[in-house]
Amino acid sequence: MSLKSPDTRTDIPKPAPSASVILVSSTNEVLLLQRTKASSSFPSAHVFPGGNLALQDGDCPPAGDPKRHEDSISYRRAALRELFEESGVLLARDTSSGEMLTIDEKRREEGRKAIHNQSITFLEWLARENNGRATEPDTENLIPFTRWITPAGVPNRYTTQMYIYFLPIPDDHGQGLDADVSIHPCHDGGIEITDARFLESCAWLRKAQAGQVKLLPPQYFLLSLASQFLDTWSRSRQSLVALRRQRRRLLQFVNAGSPPWTQICISPTIDRTLSDGRALVRLDSPGPELEGSGRSGVKDVVMLARFDTEGPRDIEIIPKEGRTKESKL
Repeated sequence: MSLKSPDTRTDIPKPAPSASVILVSSTNEVLLLQRTKASSSFPSAHVFPGGNLALQDGDCPPAGDPKRHEDSISYRRAALRELFEESGVLLARDTSSGEMLTIDEKRREEGRKAIHNQSITFLEWLARENNGRATEPDTENLIPFTRWITPAGVPNRYTTQMYIYFLPIPDDHGQGLDADVSIHPCHDGGIEITDARFLESCAWLRKAQAGQVKLLPPQYFLLSLASQFLDTWSRSRQSLVALRRQRRRLLQFVNAGSPPWTQICISPTIDRTLSDGRALVRLDSPGPELEGSGRSGVKDVVMLARFDTEGPRDIEIIPKEGRTKESKL
């Protein structure tokens, strides 16, 4: 079946390739960053670390090629480079020994600024800091977890590959990578980020529902999915066994379904506005770029959200069979 590509249509902006990381701590909390009020993309929103692909990340298929919207090494490198630039969390390995690279805070801060200013590439900086030895971002441990394509009616569009990365859980002796200096997140001095912290998925969702933080639909949706597995035990009852069990269940979920969540592609589509002012958002379309490709979104739930100049709020995810008569398609 041929792919109906919108790239022959001049009225639809081409989505820029980008990547984001759902970084899960050693205690199964999730990292979110708050963007600055002056940010050109999603001002003041709490987002997963991530950003656009750059030339240094490697080749990306051209617009119009369906492979542009598939997981690849360039998306993975971009995800971990942006994670480092925005939060200071460094996830890279010596390719010969397989050992994780550890760098003190002062050198990491210098590296973040240099890479952001394009004074040096991420890979060049890694090699330099590792005494010239070949070093790569730890791309193998990134787990694809949906792709999101901005709807056609929005001027600034992105095709964003989402990943999960699990920081190691300490062993019974308390040893683990999460104790290393390379793992503690911090903002970038206000260049793009004003806050960086880990919280339980359910805590982030409660803050969004209370209007204390602004979550975009992809963040709200994916945190809701993760919360079903990572927040199943109270903090007082957690153990290393419980933490590992939570992760196994989430991984089983991510790889389950037809298609699995690793392959799902979502382009949110506003269907209508309800009487309470909220929009009913469908999640079943993969977007115009992937019409006829066989890719699909989520068919069994819809999202409700109120959109205004401050961004989305009052978000709710409901099953299709749970919709009111007013919201039926």
